[in-house]
Amino acid sequence: MNDKYLSPYDPQSVEPQIYSEEEQSGLFNPDECVSAGHTESDAETYCIIMPPPNANGSLHAGHALFVTLQDIMIRYNRMQGKRTLWYPGADHAGFETWVVFEKKLQKEGRNRFEMDPKDLYNEILAFTMENKVFMEGQIKSLGASCDWSRLLFTLDDRVVKTVYDTFGSLNEEGLVYRGNRTVNWCPKHQTSLSNLEVSYEDRTDPFYYFQYGPFVIGTARPETKFGDKYVVMHPDDERYAEYKHGQQFELEWINGPITATVIKDEAGDPEMGSGVMTITPWHSDVDFKIAERHDLDFEQIIDWRGKLLPIAGEEFDGMNIKEARSKIVEKLDAKGLLVKIDEKYDHSVPVCYKCAREIEPQIRPQWFIKMQGLAEQAIKAVESGDTDIMSEQYEKTFKNWLAETPDWNVSRQILWGIPIPAKICVDCNHAEIDIENQLSQCSQCGGPVEQDPDTFDTWFSSGQWPYATLGYPDSQDFKDYYPTTVMETGADILTFWVSRMMMFGLHRTGQVPFEKVYLHGMVRDKKGLKMSKSKGNVIAPATMQDEFGTDALRMSLIVGNTMGSPMNLDPDKVRAYKKFANKLWNVARFVYSNTDGFDFESFDTTQLTADEQQLIDAWHETKTDIKSDMDEYRLYLAAEKLYHYVWHTFADEVIESTKEFTDPETRLITNDNKKYILLYTMGEFLRALHPFMPFVTSEIWKDYPKKDKKMLLVEKW
Repeated sequence: MNDKYLSPYDPQSVEPQIYSEEEQSGLFNPDECVSAGHTESDAETYCIIMPPPNANGSLHAGHALFVTLQDIMIRYNRMQGKRTLWYPGADHAGFETWVVFEKKLQKEGRNRFEMDPKDLYNEILAFTMENKVFMEGQIKSLGASCDWSRLLFTLDDRVVKTVYDTFGSLNEEGLVYRGNRTVNWCPKHQTSLSNLEVSYEDRTDPFYYFQYGPFVIGTARPETKFGDKYVVMHPDDERYAEYKHGQQFELEWINGPITATVIKDEAGDPEMGSGVMTITPWHSDVDFKIAERHDLDFEQIIDWRGKLLPIAGEEFDGMNIKEARSKIVEKLDAKGLLVKIDEKYDHSVPVCYKCAREIEPQIRPQWFIKMQGLAEQAIKAVESGDTDIMSEQYEKTFKNWLAETPDWNVSRQILWGIPIPAKICVDCNHAEIDIENQLSQCSQCGGPVEQDPDTFDTWFSSGQWPYATLGYPDSQDFKDYYPTTVMETGADILTFWVSRMMMFGLHRTGQVPFEKVYLHGMVRDKKGLKMSKSKGNVIAPATMQDEFGTDALRMSLIVGNTMGSPMNLDPDKVRAYKKFANKLWNVARFVYSNTDGFDFESFDTTQLTADEQQLIDAWHETKTDIKSDMDEYRLYLAAEKLYHYVWHTFADEVIESTKEFTDPETRLITNDNKKYILLYTMGEFLRALHPFMPFVTSEIWKDYPKKDKKMLLVEKW
């Protein structure tokens, strides 16, 4: 027996060594597996494209969960003899990185608006690449057996070319347009956001009623009312039958007399308040659509930083809208135009998902993608079974969101990201897509053109990740591994990411990008609360690894973690699985000390008694059950059954049954039948446990008495 078993199991010394040996073997690469004879060139393929982690900071518990889940799937299928590819990547993370870097500048007392754009970009690039290397090291420490030789970054030239080609093909099919439309504007970050990047906060605010000529109107935002010169009512509302569409009337308003125009439109709700509303087309999407239908004027009231423009008058010009709100109400009250205030108006307020600043609807020329046709294709692919979303609940969410998804604004007003390949005319503002960067003058007026300063929404580029990584359309990887087998990712980005990969995959390749979708839930603290720095309840994976070992962390993340549901990460649970790793180590010490020198592979199994054979048959029944769980992606059940088999069946029953055959003097087992049972069943559960606990199982496997032994990484499961 190796003397190492005389000391307690030390994950900190074992794990780096085991991972280094695995990585250096080249067996993470399916091509090397074939050349090394560990699988067949025509074997069934199995492929997962790693959701590329943001290269802007340390991994959090959610990252540890996805790495663990995917690595279990990959190791299991590799041990099944499949040509298994886990494709790693890193995400430049556009807006997310922009926000992180902006905080860094603030801490340093610097302002991005005062920096040269090239210098700013290069600083962000250096920051990102430094974090990327650090992040990759953290992923490796978790045991990720992905093919690092294929590592791809979302700003690599190959990805950018694919993104541009997709934008061009969408444009050729008439699915891209640039228009002045309402966008979700964040006054703090100075960029538009997609609908999915807008959060909603439930708030209780005052609701104000004002006399607007002969009508009473209501609003929670008096600051937008400077530009209200249209009053809308439903054409069938009999209360206002005397008023005709287009009729004008004079009234006293915030800064004096104005002329208002009656608009009859079905958007007017007779059941809401007085059934009459004024509209601010520039600062409301609903109002924008009404104005668009009736060819009305648009006028900006609030600037890009959330302050009132000169239209508000000298008294309010330049004032922050929150500060101005009460002052506007006071002025209208002084004029006798305040009817009443409802102090408890419950409503949902749209806010930026990163800074919680209120979103200001603004009209801005942006690039949009028409979504309806793309969405219908994706829905059809799920309904036909081409892609299986392995959750009835999330399949419904997927289809409902796609059925109602609006056109997608893919423009972002940030420097960091993939530039939109388009030129804008300096003279007439005409915009043209220029994929090859060859346009030198405007095709409309012949004037000079400039590069569009905007970048793509990160989700536009990452939505193309499966076929971009595999080298669509000509590479061997694409031919071998597309469609990929499973997309494992967080349930929270089903609509952000999975839906878009489906749409773009079908658009570009004519095939779904993956056959199955496995969604995991959020990792919460031990009390079930969302982890946040402000609460002080963040559990860093690295901390758990240092204290308890990576195998223990991996098991704690899997056992009890049903697909799609949030899970609680309790350090006590991780500690319990450290004890399990120690149990494995002690089991190995017992088995190896009692079978030293035993010719395991020459043993005649016909010598086994019926009771002894039953011990082996019981394992085979358990293994069959576990395999069914693994094949059906019930990983949490498989892990739990393995734990119970080792701790209770093997340690409590199989080992105990051998002790009656132990020599009293040496305290060693003397019966070869029992030695065989110990070695056989331990070899079996080491293989079965390996995808879940790769480090301790590999270290024990090194001493397993098997001829022509391979690394456990590629042994037959």
